[in-house]
Amino acid sequence: MPKLWTASNQEILSGKVTDVYFTRTLRVLENEGIHKRVVAEFVAKGFPDGWPWAVLAGVDEALELLKRLPVTVRGLPEGTIFRPWDVVLEIEGDYREFGVYETAILGFLCQASGIATQAARCRLAAGDRLLVSFGARRMHPAVAPMIERSAYLGGCDGVATVAAAEKLGIEPTGTMPHALILILGDCVEATRAYGRAMGPEVRLVSLIDTFNDEKFEAVRVAQALGDRLFAVRLDTPSSRRGSFKRIVEEVRWELDIRGFERVGIFLSGGLTEDDLRELRPLVQGFGVGTSISAARTVDFSMDIVEVEGEPRAKRGKRSGAKDVYGCPACLTTRVVPRGRRPADACPCGGAWEPWTVEWIRDGRLVREPEPTTQVRERVLAQLRLLDAPQIPAGPGA
Repeated sequence: MPKLWTASNQEILSGKVTDVYFTRTLRVLENEGIHKRVVAEFVAKGFPDGWPWAVLAGVDEALELLKRLPVTVRGLPEGTIFRPWDVVLEIEGDYREFGVYETAILGFLCQASGIATQAARCRLAAGDRLLVSFGARRMHPAVAPMIERSAYLGGCDGVATVAAAEKLGIEPTGTMPHALILILGDCVEATRAYGRAMGPEVRLVSLIDTFNDEKFEAVRVAQALGDRLFAVRLDTPSSRRGSFKRIVEEVRWELDIRGFERVGIFLSGGLTEDDLRELRPLVQGFGVGTSISAARTVDFSMDIVEVEGEPRAKRGKRSGAKDVYGCPACLTTRVVPRGRRPADACPCGGAWEPWTVEWIRDGRLVREPEPTTQVRERVLAQLRLLDAPQIPAGPGA
């Protein structure tokens, strides 16, 4: 069997996916017979590229690991929009029981939150246009379902990979590839063959830039397919683009002037959130790849803040267990010592609500993780509060 450089579930659950100094610390504590109950928290001191907020993801996998341990776990619900220094997860228990899992839990939270946040930013940029995650092919296939889930959770309407869609309980979203057109030798014939194979239940989207100029191929396909054609897709390589906006404008013009106003335009190929913002008025949807799947990670750290009930933290950290309060009207947050309430009022005049919830109590799961579709709806609702009145209220088309 070929060697695959991925960790198995058992290797993660057994604590092998850890930095060696945690296993050495465990050996020291065991050798000295030391048992200390601690509170450890997960916090990001700042976000990549000046992001003012981030979307929390990866909590479901962290809980899947932690629910097997004799610890108490509190934190923010998955899909919460949070700010720097908000405590997103807290573990209380004997350090010997959970210390070796720090690496794995950070991995769950850091990457998933980065992808979910970038997807949410693309959601804002795309407004009410269709937004599909196309980027799993840029990453290791073993983590494709995590990537696609995080993208969907963050606001994408659909995902491309079959395995991820099955896990999410949705239909995968995609069009035809260049490979099909190259094999058949003609865009129109490939589109016809694709339509015959997929049947009427699949919207027919023709990829038009494999061989010829986009506007001429768009017209040719529209004239040949008639009412069966739903949209054309442009995946134009950057070396042929010049101004992508001008190309899209030309395609739209040539379709409209011939009476094909109903034929939509779908874009893909190295798109960024800035591209989405610029091109949104011209198109019906986007397939976004690497900018979502290879998103910058949110750099959480895990730090002990309390030992045997005594507030104790390293330099640069605030000691003691904490609660997070949030304002549902403006999504401002406040971090306060556990058991206290914010002393001030929210600047917007809204009322503070406790956002920290208990997940696990003494090794027993007391709150089930929510379905991804429900988490996604929370994210979309929060995005509408921020600055996106065009965000669709329900699942995307």
